[in-house]
Amino acid sequence: MAQSAAVVFVAATIAFLCLQLAPGDPATALGESVPADVRARLRAIYGYDDPVVTQYLRWLGATLRGDFGWSTAQQRPVTAVLADALPNSLALVLPGVVLALLLGVTLGTWQAARARSRRDRATSTLLLILYSIPEFWVALVLLLLFSVWWPLLPSGGMTSDLHTYLPAREQWTDRLRHLLLPMLSVALFDLAALARFQRESLLEVLEQPFVQAARAKGLPRWRVLAGAWRASLLPIITVSGLLLPLNLAGVVFVEQIFAWPGMGYVLMAAIGKRDYAVVAACVIVGAAVMALATIATETLRELVDPRLRHAPDAHVPHSQVEVRSA
Repeated sequence: MAQSAAVVFVAATIAFLCLQLAPGDPATALGESVPADVRARLRAIYGYDDPVVTQYLRWLGATLRGDFGWSTAQQRPVTAVLADALPNSLALVLPGVVLALLLGVTLGTWQAARARSRRDRATSTLLLILYSIPEFWVALVLLLLFSVWWPLLPSGGMTSDLHTYLPAREQWTDRLRHLLLPMLSVALFDLAALARFQRESLLEVLEQPFVQAARAKGLPRWRVLAGAWRASLLPIITVSGLLLPLNLAGVVFVEQIFAWPGMGYVLMAAIGKRDYAVVAACVIVGAAVMALATIATETLRELVDPRLRHAPDAHVPHSQVEVRSA
């Protein structure tokens, strides 16, 4: 927890300093059409003409109290902006990560059980291609296929214009139809990564002495695979713990393409309008989510493999722990 707090503090400080180094300020973003005295008054009101140290101490003190400041672009508290955007991003990222986890682990296990076969090589090639394609390109292809060529799904937004007037059941259907394409854009990239990690991890475990001993004892193949699969989960848990915060920060282009009003959409708009308070708050939230995900990942790893709790093995690689246990 102390390390997580330090990470968030450092990220917040770096975000503030980077914003100070950027040319211009929110008053500059108003444009030359706004009179100079109006822009000067705005700088005085928000303290943008104060020394950097004074601005930093004032901003840090307010942040520690939970006050992220005032959005000059949206003219409302930054906490209200985040309260609207963060749930939207989570509603997009969480289903995508869960879907990718289920399909990726299943596909990777299937590949490892049929390693070096034609089907395994063909699937590995397809996954490598999918893993190499940027998320925004996948989003554009999905948009082109299912919203332009075959207009089966809406092209953007969270709901349709008539969403409020629809019955409750049709409202859920409407939300699901809008969610499907951006969620698949997130899930496909994660699926490829998880499947590759699962395949390699399971193949490594299948070569361990304890698996060979289980085979020599005549255990059924499915029991051997089941035990090896559980032992191969630690890398998958580690990768999965990073996917949520990474996707939360990395769906900027996906949210832009599908006009999804999440953190990425808000962040890009804030950067364009030099809305410093919103940009800094988005960085802090991203750092906090990453820190919390790391803590959750470490806890889950110890629950899956209690041997990691013992001090002598705390820094031993997983493969050596398995050999030592055998």
